This record gives sequence, C-alpha cells and structure tokens, in this order.
Amino acid sequence: MARAPDAPAHHRAGQEAIARTSLPGTPLAPGAARRFVRGALADWAELALPGAEIIDDRLIDDAVVVVSELVTNAVVHAGTDVELLCRLESRGSRGNGESRETAEGEVPGPLVVEVSDHHPSRAVRDDAVERPYGTPEYGRGLRLVASLSEAWGITYRPGVKTVWARLLTDGGAGVGSMAETSAGADSIAVAGDGSVLETGGFADTAEHMVKKEQIAAYATGQALECGLRAGEPVVPEILPPEPRRNAHQDQDWLNRGALSFLAEASDLLAGQLDEDLVAALAGQLLVPRLADWCAVWLEDEATDRAGGLGLALGPRLARVWHGSENLIEELRRALEKDPPRLPDAVRSRAVPVPWPGEALGARGVSGAALAYRLIAGGRPLGTLVIGRAGLIDFPDEITGLVEDLSRRIALAVGAARQYARQATISRVLQRGLLPGAVAEIPGVRSALVYEPLDKGGPSGDFYDVFPAGDGRWCFAVGDVQGKGPEAAVVIGLARPWLRLLAREGYQVADVLDRLNQLLLDDATEVADAAARALVAAGGPGLGADLGPQTRFLSMLYGELIPFDGGVRCTLASAGHPLPLLLGPDGDVREVARPQTLLGVFEDAGYTSETFDLHPGDTVLCVTDGVTERRCGPRQFDDDDGLAKALEGCAGLSAELIAERIRRLVHEFGARPPEDDMALLVLQAE
Repeated sequence: MARAPDAPAHHRAGQEAIARTSLPGTPLAPGAARRFVRGALADWAELALPGAEIIDDRLIDDAVVVVSELVTNAVVHAGTDVELLCRLESRGSRGNGESRETAEGEVPGPLVVEVSDHHPSRAVRDDAVERPYGTPEYGRGLRLVASLSEAWGITYRPGVKTVWARLLTDGGAGVGSMAETSAGADSIAVAGDGSVLETGGFADTAEHMVKKEQIAAYATGQALECGLRAGEPVVPEILPPEPRRNAHQDQDWLNRGALSFLAEASDLLAGQLDEDLVAALAGQLLVPRLADWCAVWLEDEATDRAGGLGLALGPRLARVWHGSENLIEELRRALEKDPPRLPDAVRSRAVPVPWPGEALGARGVSGAALAYRLIAGGRPLGTLVIGRAGLIDFPDEITGLVEDLSRRIALAVGAARQYARQATISRVLQRGLLPGAVAEIPGVRSALVYEPLDKGGPSGDFYDVFPAGDGRWCFAVGDVQGKGPEAAVVIGLARPWLRLLAREGYQVADVLDRLNQLLLDDATEVADAAARALVAAGGPGLGADLGPQTRFLSMLYGELIPFDGGVRCTLASAGHPLPLLLGPDGDVREVARPQTLLGVFEDAGYTSETFDLHPGDTVLCVTDGVTERRCGPRQFDDDDGLAKALEGCAGLSAELIAERIRRLVHEFGARPPEDDMALLVLQAE
C-alpha cells in the first residue's frame, strides 16, 4: 500500500528493517524520495531496529544521493509511477530483492535501495547521434550510484524493471566486491568501479545492457517543476556556514557532501521559473562554498543565434555575487567592460579567463577564474564564471563539480525560458479571446467578475457584451468543455461568429442554431483532415464508428433593446446554468429553460424567452465555476444556493451584487476554487 513519502513505513521482515512507498512519475518524485529515505533511516536508528547501528550521517547522505539518482532515472526513462524500497539486510541476503532470514548472531549487512518502474515506455537515447553542443543531458546518474555502491544491478521481470544498489558501510566488502550478492535470473550486477560482476538471463548481451543503462541514465536536475517556486527564498540548509579556504577542507567536503549538494541544488534550480532568479540562485550556491565570487551572463532571446547564422549581439550580465557585498558593484563594472568570449568549440569544460584583480582590492590582487558555457538542448544560453583569490589553478575536483552544476544551471535557464515563452503565448492568446472592454448599454448598469483558474493561460470560460446595431446590444457567457489550447480553439471559433451573426440581424434562437451547426461542421472537417493525414502517412484511416470530432460548448446568449421605462431582454440557454432575475422586492426566479449543449446534435432547434426589465430588476448570469463550487460533497447551488445568495442582494447595485456573489463563492469552501469562474450582472436603471 502506498504511503505518503514523508511518513515512512518501517517493519521487520525476518530480521530486516524495511521501508517502502509509491511515488508518482513526476519531477517531484526525487525530492519526495529523499525525504522518505531520510525519515526511514532516522526512524530505524531511533527505534534501534536490527542493523541500525550502521546508520550514520555518511550512510544517510550516500543513501539520499543514490535514491535521488535511481528515482530520477526511473521517472525520466520510464515515465511511470515508481516503487521505492529501502532495507537493512543481513550479510547473507541477496541484492536483487530476494532475502533470507538472518542467522542468529550474524553481522548486520549493508543498506539496499530498490527502485522499480512498470511498463517502461521511454525509448533509450542513441549515443551515436552527434549533438551540436555539450555533453548529453542523459548518461551521468548511474555513475554516481556506482561510485557510492558496493554493487548495483538491474532486475527484469514481466512488466517490471528494478534497479537496486547496495551501499558501502564500514563493515562492507568494499568497492569492486559483492560478498554473496547474486543478481538473479534476469539481471546484471555491476561493481562500484562499473565492471560487470555477474549476469543472469542476459549473459550473452551483458555489455549491451550495461551500455544501454548508462545511455539511459538521467543527469540529476533535469526535472522541470520541483523545489522552490519563483520568488521563494533559498533553503538555507545546503548553503555553507563559512567559506572553504584550503585544499584539506575542499577535499573533505568533496568526499562527503558534494553529491548531496548536487542533488539538492538540482531541485532548487529546477524550481525557478525566471531565468534571472536562476542566475541569482547560482551565485548563492557557489559563493562562498566553491568560489569567492561568480558571475552569470545570459544571452537574451533577442540575441540568441538566429537560424544558425551566429547573429547574437552579445550577452547581458544577469548576476554578480561576491562573498563581500561591498565588492559586488566594483566587480560588476569590471566584468561588464570585459565579458568572457569563449569560442564555439568550447562546450561544457572549464576555460581560464583573466582575473579582475583591480576590482577586488588588496586581498584580491591575484587568483584564478574559470568560465563555463551554459548549454541546454544544444543551444548556448550564457556563461558562468567563478573566481577564487590566492590560487594559481582550481583543483580538478572543484572544476568537475562546478561543471556538473553548470549543466544543471543551463537546464534550469532553458526550462525558465520555455516557461516564459509559453506564458507569453498564453497571455497573448487570452487577450485575443476576450473583449477589450464591456460595452456600455443605455439604461443598463453592468458588472463582471472573471477569474480563470490559470491566471496566465487560456480559460475555458468566456464572456462578451457588444453593440449589434439598430439599437440592439448582445451579451454572452459561455463555457467550453475542456481547458487550455483546445478550449481556446473553440472560443476563438465561437466568439467571432457570434458577433457576426448578431450584427447580421439574426434573432437569438437563430444565432444559436447556426453556431451549433458551425461547431458540428468544424468538428467533422477536423476529423476528416486527421483521417486523410493518417492515410497519407501510411497508417490506417479513422474508423466510421468514431464519428465526427465533437466540440461541446455551453452558452447563455441574449439581446437587450432599451425602451422608455425599461429594457426588453430576449435570451436562451444552451446547456448552461440558467439565468436568475432579481426583482426590487427580493423575489428571484429563473428566466429561461434548459436546452442542449452546442455542438452535440444536428437541428437542435433552439428557442428563446422574452421579458421586460424595469428599473431595479437585475439579471445574473454565471458559469458552472459558480454553481458547482464545492465544499466536501456539497455544491454552492445545492438547495437553490445561488438563488438564496441573490435574494440577499436586493437593493444593491450591479457592482456590489457581483462582488458579493464572488465573495460568497470563495468563502463557500476552505480551499481555493478549482474551476474557472465568470459572472455577469445586468441591472436596469
């Protein structure tokens, strides 16, 4: 049974402590897995379970890194939910998920981590394909596992692939040995140095299988949405309490904490949705832990290479960070005068660059500075520069670690840019789907509330109020079944046709009839085009039983004609929540009858109702985001909840009625609304 990753399950199977959980196949899984393992090991140590005496800080750190890499690899490679198992086993246990009970007095064995995925669906990448820039983003994760593991292997069963690792402990057999580990019937066991130790059912292709797993292994941190959200503070626990200043300190930290640092840094970087925040976080990660200062240049979208012609105008200095804040501005000025210029042949490796000694005062007269290209998806995105005073060269261990971190920074910048591009497209699309302003109608006050669930993307709800000519004004409130781009397609089709038909003089019912036929015709054309494309590509055509591709739309549409002493209203509801009429005395009633959705049936034959609005009369039109607002099993409109809420608005202006209904809808449930919401109030003056 799956448990919450932050609430480890632990029990004894024979003489072994075991914890297991299920994780969703999303980029959030590695972080949840790390929390789960930390919690499980801490619980085992506190409960003094058999074998828990081997648990120390180093084993916990190593386990966190291993499980992070294995879960990341499984999620990205397989794209499915994963199962995580962690256990302390006896020295006589098997390393592939099979164990036997510990003999009395037997010495506790190592920690085993297993990650299983079901029905792997992602194709393995072909490393024979030449990439234009940098090291492939796949192919590094299992190297970290191998470096920390006594042995690791891959077990294949029908529909399940399990990658397991036995972690080194003080009582372990050491890198390159397996003790009594057996890889099982259909698996490959690999020692800490990467050599094949034992093969089962795949003995004739062991080299190929190892190579495949190395190609498919995923570099930590490629996840797109995990860790912090944009604008949130950096988690301080991974930042250093003080600068590292000598080789002994560097080496000690690299031996014990570098891999955990990379895993945690990946989550923090991947959680940023703004490239400038990525650059700022990079500075806080690097200074003072690995460098005295760092700078990040980013190539703006407008200066990126166009069509491979190399038309970039130059990068911008997005961030400068120094351990001494009083030196930041002077360092920025010096770096802006002389930005790094790395040739295209340089990919991810470190390149020495000039030391900006004059900007760093007397203590920074000499030092070493290195530049790294930031490349993601084959595109150069910028440059990272680090520097440390008093050094001739950076140690190789530091340069390698920063190289790994620079890849994660590049991935985070690339993800943030993709998010920004998508957000811009969504905002532009949303502006095009809604009217620029609500038309003013003589003798009528109007008020509108429009709250899309996705603030930056296209909503499934829409509205419109516009003049139709000859003293007529028309209004509409609609809801598309679906979200995002598909909903935008329907709205983009329906709203212009709605205006055109109204201005051509069609009556309310006729407008709905023609709009219904338009949606049906368009769906049929889309289905036919898809069938022709499949046939042209050599695939089977769409079967006749699939029918046309329908696009459903609920809509309340009406027409207003002012006259002396009031406004004549004609309206019709096509599968939409019915409008309510509020009289000056507080009486509330429905003023339309239910009819079928648009885009469902041919010749639906819509009808309309006509009534007069006198001063003080108010019409309320809403989408189902109002009526179906939930609080547990209850909905806002249960037992005529919307009508009762409107009764309490007698005597209020249109604006106050709209605001009061909006507030009551929000207050109805403890959680924020989970659907788009639109409401239109029309009040005769």
